[in-house]
Amino acid sequence: MSLSVYTPPFTITNQMIDRIASISELVGTLSAAGAVNKNPHLRRNNRIKTIHSSLAIENNTLTLAQVTAVIDGKSVLGPPKEIREVTNAYEAYDLLLKLNPYQVEDLLKAHKIMMKDLVHESGMFRTTGVGVFAGTRLVHMAPPAELVPEQVTNLLAWCKSSDVHPLIKSCVLHAEIEFIHPFVDGNGRMGRMWQTLILSKWKPLFAWIPVESLIEKHQERYYAALGDAGKTGNNTQFVEFMLEVLERSLKEIRKMQRYDTVNDTVSDTVNEPAFDTVYETVNLSEKERLVLKYLKNNESITIQELTKKTGFSRPTITRCLASLKEKNLVTRSGSDKTGKWVVLF
Repeated sequence: MSLSVYTPPFTITNQMIDRIASISELVGTLSAAGAVNKNPHLRRNNRIKTIHSSLAIENNTLTLAQVTAVIDGKSVLGPPKEIREVTNAYEAYDLLLKLNPYQVEDLLKAHKIMMKDLVHESGMFRTTGVGVFAGTRLVHMAPPAELVPEQVTNLLAWCKSSDVHPLIKSCVLHAEIEFIHPFVDGNGRMGRMWQTLILSKWKPLFAWIPVESLIEKHQERYYAALGDAGKTGNNTQFVEFMLEVLERSLKEIRKMQRYDTVNDTVSDTVNEPAFDTVYETVNLSEKERLVLKYLKNNESITIQELTKKTGFSRPTITRCLASLKEKNLVTRSGSDKTGKWVVLF
């Protein structure tokens, strides 16, 4: 197959054109405001969200707080394999901006880091056939192993030479990596990472946008779109889905700009980097943030004291505490009367 004539199958639709216009406007607004590029804490927290969600899609069970702790070098009670997945992914994404998205060698290098000590074939194309299963049902039979090197080379060559808009190009590449399934394991996380890499070469802002968080929330649609691409031999539906996800991710970042300050009634003594990492990483309401700050500052604080300090009603405080527990940010040690709050970071 000639590199110059290879083109992945997709059709540019009016929906794609509309999404591209919207995304471009959002990127311009966010770049001008410096919402991400000028905020190292937000960049780091978004990177952690990216890693957590990309691994959660692959059935990693660690919570966002646990992933944050692993990256911070803290001890975490969890399956060693899943902890290794986190450290590998963080190391791989740390290399992101130094990688060339059009070099096969860099793709293999990133896979070697991503799958280190997880599979024997890390950093290598598969040498055997592989199928994608939903339970016991085969949903996609990947191309023969002997075709993989050529197909990946052709795909990256197309990405480099094509004048298709980078937003569409990155989505097509993502789908094609899933279709080719070039590795024994780690294809999903590599497809998502390589799309981010392509986009970041177009607009650096995308290196710090946690697109994977929305993919995780809509996994059924994600896999359905990939399945459609495999069955029909056309990536159009997947491209439309991913452009929707990209647009919504950028809108969420824009929305976060409105909540980039902490309530002034909280003492500055609790404005610690570790805490900032958590509240920026987890989706918390302003009320939850304020309650969490007081818990951080005083582990023995009572619900009655919280109502006085915050001005919130008792039912509101109770709902905030229940939500913080559900998000694995706090727990209660001991009884309601004599126990203490334990902030889990």
